[in-house]
Amino acid sequence: MLVDSHCHLDMLCPQQQSISDVLEQAAQQDIEHMLCVSVSLERFQPMMDLITPFAQISASVGVHPDGTDVQEADEEQLVELAQADKIVAIGETGLDYFRTEGDVEWQRERFRCHIRAARAAGKPLIVHTRAAKQDTLKILREEQAGEVGGVLHCFTEDWDMARAAMDMNFYISFSGIVTFKNAQELKQVAQKMPADRMLVETDAPYLAPVPKRGKTNQPAFVRYVAEHVAELRGETLEQVAGTTTENFYRLFSGARR
Repeated sequence: MLVDSHCHLDMLCPQQQSISDVLEQAAQQDIEHMLCVSVSLERFQPMMDLITPFAQISASVGVHPDGTDVQEADEEQLVELAQADKIVAIGETGLDYFRTEGDVEWQRERFRCHIRAARAAGKPLIVHTRAAKQDTLKILREEQAGEVGGVLHCFTEDWDMARAAMDMNFYISFSGIVTFKNAQELKQVAQKMPADRMLVETDAPYLAPVPKRGKTNQPAFVRYVAEHVAELRGETLEQVAGTTTENFYRLFSGARR
């Protein structure tokens, strides 16, 4: 069995297909659980309304780092929303300098707020980082994020960053990007990763893996990510599925099997 450790079902289902169809296709590929990740407070309650009937879906609460013109979350509000039964993490949060220009202090403050909320709520973090390696690690250290740990999702950085994150009690999650031909450095990271620190994800509806590249991504496609990681590591799909699934439930202890 596999777990999709990061997807956005609320973005996928209303526009593409019903959630029942998505879950059926996931089940056909032995995907037993999905983590539906929050990107804004405005979308949070509609997301929860969509997934609440389904035991195989957990959720997070947070505001994406590059979200502008959105409601800003404060620590108290995040902690309160994190008490809901399905909420197993805070995020996604982090830093994204690739899409942002000018002064990004607001982004750093948003990140710090989420880390403080995670520590107060006792729940792990889902971290998005792009073109912000040094500041991401610096803020994680300064805010003592290692107390709760979490995951660097959709990882695209180098081995040095992966190792630094693992030293702070973080997992590394591979998305469809690891299947792309030009992702040679990332493939090397996947080969080096300790088995007990890896996760796999889709980030659906984005970043569909080979051989589905160019199509709308969905949780069923996490199987292709796991297959490619297994090939890189000289392991079987069953080995990668088993370790990444156990890792998921260890990190997100509130998720129900």
